[in-house]
Amino acid sequence: MNDQRDLNLKRIVARKDQRAYGLGLGVILLDDIYPAFPGDVRNASAYPFAIQYDIATGIDIKKLVIDDHKIMCLPAIIQAAQRLEKMGCRAIVGECGYFAYFQREVAASVGIPVFMSSLLQVPLAQQVVGSNKVVGILMANTKYLTDHHLESVGIKIGSNYVVGGAMEDLRCEEFDHLWTPGLRSEPPAADYEKAEKEFLTVATEFVHKYPKMGALVLECTGFPPFARALQRVIDIPVFSWGTLLDYAFSVVVHRDYYGYV
Repeated sequence: MNDQRDLNLKRIVARKDQRAYGLGLGVILLDDIYPAFPGDVRNASAYPFAIQYDIATGIDIKKLVIDDHKIMCLPAIIQAAQRLEKMGCRAIVGECGYFAYFQREVAASVGIPVFMSSLLQVPLAQQVVGSNKVVGILMANTKYLTDHHLESVGIKIGSNYVVGGAMEDLRCEEFDHLWTPGLRSEPPAADYEKAEKEFLTVATEFVHKYPKMGALVLECTGFPPFARALQRVIDIPVFSWGTLLDYAFSVVVHRDYYGYV
């Protein structure tokens, strides 16, 4: 990752209220215990930049996604964001797509860029494909999605998007074994090949349901491990947490260019 020293680094200067240096993205984790395949935001090993984690204490999947009184989650989420900023992270991301609910509030609470949900990429995808096509939003479960989630990340309600749920009707059992209260295994565990097969089946069906789909946005952080396999089948642009994290890092730590004329 860092095979050469940056020869332009001649002098170092402290940044205001920053404790650590050389960090990349700060990730707000849910206070929940389950493993993650490489490519999931919860697994740091697949990303080519430094990731620092902090936990939104007391906020689990049920409280963030299912419960109605989501505003009760906000103080713990903001505290985690501010700790990550104080540590020295260059940008902040959320672990779950449903953190979209608090995009505006968290962005206002810190002085570094905030990318709370993969859904932030939907308006970009809509512009990329044009108004005569639709952008597919593949959620884990659609029944917990509200207009507030969408509007908080800049999605115009009723614009050119369609929504589907990969885990509905118990069609992705391996994901349920990891995340779903009442259906989790003990301890939470999943088989990669089975999870991939289940996900590819429901995702391709969703894409084929809408012939005018020009791009797909994967909302869930557990989907990116299978995004490349999916793209081999559907052959359209796929936006995921992986693309969001790569983009988030690139705008706060721009790369140098090397070449010749």
